[in-house]
Amino acid sequence: MKKTRLYTSFFCVLFVGLTSAFNNLTSSIFEETLSPLFGDSNLVRSPDDRSVRLLLDRYTGSGFISSNMYQHGFFSAMVKLPADYPAGVVVAFYTSNGDVFEKTHDELDFEFLGNIKGKPWRFQTNLYGNGSTWRGREERYRLWFDPSKEFHRYSILWTSHKIIFWVDDVPIREVVRSEAMGGEYPQKPMALYATIWDASDWATSGGKFKANYKYAPFVADFKSFSLHGCAVDPIQQLPGSDSDPDCADSDDLLRSSDFSTITPHQRSAMRRFRQHYMYYSYCYDSVRYPEPLPECVIDPAERDRFRETGRLTSRGGR
Repeated sequence: MKKTRLYTSFFCVLFVGLTSAFNNLTSSIFEETLSPLFGDSNLVRSPDDRSVRLLLDRYTGSGFISSNMYQHGFFSAMVKLPADYPAGVVVAFYTSNGDVFEKTHDELDFEFLGNIKGKPWRFQTNLYGNGSTWRGREERYRLWFDPSKEFHRYSILWTSHKIIFWVDDVPIREVVRSEAMGGEYPQKPMALYATIWDASDWATSGGKFKANYKYAPFVADFKSFSLHGCAVDPIQQLPGSDSDPDCADSDDLLRSSDFSTITPHQRSAMRRFRQHYMYYSYCYDSVRYPEPLPECVIDPAERDRFRETGRLTSRGGR
């Protein structure tokens, strides 16, 4: 325990002094922007409708979805993850259009993968564009804090130019759109989702540790939802089109926002996070990709660091 406290404190010091890009975010009421997705009996809304609790028991998980789909946007929530023994349990916070574009869907993921008791929570980010599910762009990390003790903010920015994943005030991953990615950069309208479910077959050590329902129900709490973007009808909106003037204006606003700009201090924090907490990157997985995907920039030092861990045997999914 003493070693863990020192380890956590050390990296909290590394991230101190970051200027928050999220101080002025407005929070949404659940009913105004979100709807239950499944497991209604395991979805509990607060009396003021500003927070929601998702539960997983041996019978069902639960989830919610945004009422609208968005052509680009900023999606954020404060989340507290399950405590005790969350091995085999996945909590996902993500955007997708798989219900509308089944074979050509786009997706941006936070997937929290749990762990055995006493071990750090692990999580991954991922993105798909135009149904490119055979080419996952996963990165996996450990958190520098216990996400079951208190709420932390997780955010996804998606514009026509870039994607940024945030944990609190730390940008942990930036994907800048390039010609090399072609149609595999997410371009079609997406909805926001959050789910909790049993992924015992892959989530913890490739399925070695299963969900233990002695600790059920597993509980994930969400609050302070923030959704900013251009709400569109995905059927009327041409896939990948930015021709709607309102959506063009919305995208411009997103690209000029505080959370679209990574300051030098934040970039340093992102570099430190990736050096100390990222343990897998698809760019260094030579088994899956003998030739790195075209947008990957290979750093020889990074390649050496991932030489032994750069293999992903369980890729996940919902």
